[in-house]
Amino acid sequence: MDRIAMDPTLKNKTISNIKLMLPEMSPRLKTVAKYIVDHTSDFGLDPIRETARKCGVSTYTLVRMAKTLGFDGYEDLREPFRQALVSSTASVERPEWIDNLRAGGELGEVKAAAAVNTLALVQRSLERQTPEQMERVALMLLNARTIYLTAVRASYGMAYYFHYVGRMALPSLQLIPRHMNSAIDELNYAGEGDVMIALTFTPYSRETIEACKFARKRGVKLILISDSDVISSEFTPEETLIASVISTHHFGCYTGVVAIIENLLALLVHLGGAKATERIKSYEDLRKDNNAYWIANKKH
Repeated sequence: MDRIAMDPTLKNKTISNIKLMLPEMSPRLKTVAKYIVDHTSDFGLDPIRETARKCGVSTYTLVRMAKTLGFDGYEDLREPFRQALVSSTASVERPEWIDNLRAGGELGEVKAAAAVNTLALVQRSLERQTPEQMERVALMLLNARTIYLTAVRASYGMAYYFHYVGRMALPSLQLIPRHMNSAIDELNYAGEGDVMIALTFTPYSRETIEACKFARKRGVKLILISDSDVISSEFTPEETLIASVISTHHFGCYTGVVAIIENLLALLVHLGGAKATERIKSYEDLRKDNNAYWIANKKH
């Protein structure tokens, strides 16, 4: 155990090893692997029986995972995750207005819990993206021939917003699928030199996964925005931007996702330089002219 305590990089090394070995694991070990990668804090905190309950597997399976990853036992596997919590546990300062909400009865409690969760999601999501990774993603997009952006269901709204603003810095940005097509139909002419951004969150869209697989086969670089980087063992993205989507209700809370998108947009506009600024000004001028036209015609 002392050897583990002295190696502050062991948690990240273990996660990398899990991802590398994932395709060869049995279904039950894959379930455990995904849980560890997606819930590193819980894995570091919970005892073996609680982790087994959350994963829906036996404690024996957890021990087998530890052995598979080269650890002597389960506690040796858990220890680097537990130690990482000492220095990296996210904390959100609770402002006074949160306490005021709690004083407002049952609905106030609901609003306060949702507000605290929203603030926490933004913090956790942003702190997971390093400046180096965000710069790599931005430059990959700026240097791409064509950029495809795909999402379905609830994720589509965020993709639409990203496309609406992002095309100012990325004129070749295309939101797919368009009309009644499938995303794969829109990727018919995609190839090397192109990049695809895919947004998907649990439960992951089969259509989006198939589009990612198809794009990778065509040589398209893939950027994933998701709540996990263990989406499928059938493809590997160049970059994955991880957002926390835990909510206080029955559906995902996407404020962390929007925060990541906003950060990426800010980088793209900044790195886009004068050309991006000119496109933004041109769009703003167009809106002013359009508004002036409607006001003038309304008077008549």
